[in-house]
Amino acid sequence: MKLFWIDLREWDKDAATTAIESGADAIVAEKAAKVRELGLIKIISPDGDLVPGRDVFEIEITDKKSEEKAAELGKKGYVIVSTTDWTVIPLENLVAQSDRIIAAVLDEKETETALGVLEGGVAGIMLKNTDPNVIKSVSSLVKKSGGKLELSVFTVKSVTSAGMGDRVCVDTCTMMHDGEGMAVGNTSSAFLLVHAETLENPYVSPRPFRVNAGAVHSYALVAGGKTSYLSEISAGDRVLIVNSTGETEEATVGRVKIEKRPLLLVEAEPDGGGAPISVVLQNAETIRLMREDGSAVSVIELKPGDRILGRMEKGGRHFGHAIEETILEK
Repeated sequence: MKLFWIDLREWDKDAATTAIESGADAIVAEKAAKVRELGLIKIISPDGDLVPGRDVFEIEITDKKSEEKAAELGKKGYVIVSTTDWTVIPLENLVAQSDRIIAAVLDEKETETALGVLEGGVAGIMLKNTDPNVIKSVSSLVKKSGGKLELSVFTVKSVTSAGMGDRVCVDTCTMMHDGEGMAVGNTSSAFLLVHAETLENPYVSPRPFRVNAGAVHSYALVAGGKTSYLSEISAGDRVLIVNSTGETEEATVGRVKIEKRPLLLVEAEPDGGGAPISVVLQNAETIRLMREDGSAVSVIELKPGDRILGRMEKGGRHFGHAIEETILEK
């Protein structure tokens, strides 16, 4: 997720309160004490969590020389960049050289430009505006800019009983919608989209905050481009919510429930050929995958030939991080 900072070196208590309530990641201030009176948030100040000139640098881009200096500072820490005559070109150059560029912006339009640079965008933005409405609007833009995954279509080959086992419900602090869920798989090279419990059914009320994600051994895509075993996810962790078009959003985990349940093994093959993939899920009507059109399909209705959505990845993970290594998973 992109970082959302706000510049309050000219102190504005109402703006600071709005920033905290809107989910800002950090406040840039002259003194940390005023911010700490209002809530728990990272502070960038001489006496804060991040110290200017040591952890965070600031530079105005006026020419090629200052652009090169900003790129060099990006090797040491975050760099807040601004310009009096902003164009997307120098920002593209900086983003190509560093993943710690924070763009200083004035409003929603500049935020959209910064977040769209080179598709991945900057590491974050620092808003220089104390209007509460602008703060809320910019925060919403930043929080929805989790990036986009390229999804693949898979054809179901079989759905078979996998006996009893421990499955994991991931209860997040986010109310998900139809067409959203988590990417889960038996290996780190391919994942299927498991739908959140957003739909009405005769057996249990919807739990839009929940994904009944699969067996304890499974991998799930989480924040920061990493994976985690479902068994290791716990309260406070950040997981990746993925929708049927590949758009992503981070969600905070509030609780994880591991319970013994009957399981199913779903096996599928990617369109265009390739190694088969699989996922182990609870055998229940309320557990759903996503069809090619984004609609939900219950695992008990799933049959060979059905086309479902997932995500292909390069295989090979070490403590959740992708690595260049020959690893065979099956």
